[in-house]
Amino acid sequence: MTDLVRIVLVEPSHPGNVGSVARAMKTMGLADLVLVRPRSFPHPDAVALAAGAGDVLAAARVVDSVADAVADCAFVAGTTARPRNLTWEFATPRETAARIDALPGEARAALMFGSERFGLANEDLEHCAQLVRIPANPAYSSLNLAMSVQLLTYELLVARERPVTKQQWEAPPAAAAELEHFYAHLARVLEEIEFEDRTGYLMERLRRLFNRTGLDRNEVNLLRGILSAVSGKRRRAAPERGE
Repeated sequence: MTDLVRIVLVEPSHPGNVGSVARAMKTMGLADLVLVRPRSFPHPDAVALAAGAGDVLAAARVVDSVADAVADCAFVAGTTARPRNLTWEFATPRETAARIDALPGEARAALMFGSERFGLANEDLEHCAQLVRIPANPAYSSLNLAMSVQLLTYELLVARERPVTKQQWEAPPAAAAELEHFYAHLARVLEEIEFEDRTGYLMERLRRLFNRTGLDRNEVNLLRGILSAVSGKRRRAAPERGE
């Protein structure tokens, strides 16, 4: 299970922290590290702090966007310590590890961490099915980046050793890239039918709704088929209305 878990660091600002994260990952059996727009990488400080996890660091990939980082992932969880304006599903590291462990076969998961100073932006969270909060002293809840990665990856290792009831999947879970195509399709159809967005957060809410359900590929294809049928029916009806 840990072989299929990716750690994604979004805009890490301190190269030493990247090295410490690589070390935290290797101690828990993870090796897939992706950096989104790091401030400085590669860097000697990252190598120094990796302390024996240089192979994880050397294999790390640098990408330009969160979408690129998680495109092939069926489940994405983002860490946050800040309250959010919109409703989100929050989970503990243990609950998140159990959900990842229940994924089928070759499904890949990602744990996403934001920059040391600002955390994850709202647009980053749009790719997440779940937000993770690490329980800590409310009077002093500060955890550095490597600590946070260590705690979550430890729970993954424990979950792998603990027998759990597996969910039976009819089809492989949809990857993030497939969901992005569905969301773009949904947005187009909503615009076509002139569905009113009274709150200004319609697509954000719909993304969270579908992300929570854990859609498989068949379900995504079904939903896109419905959207295509709606578009087709509207186009056929347009000449009758004189549009």
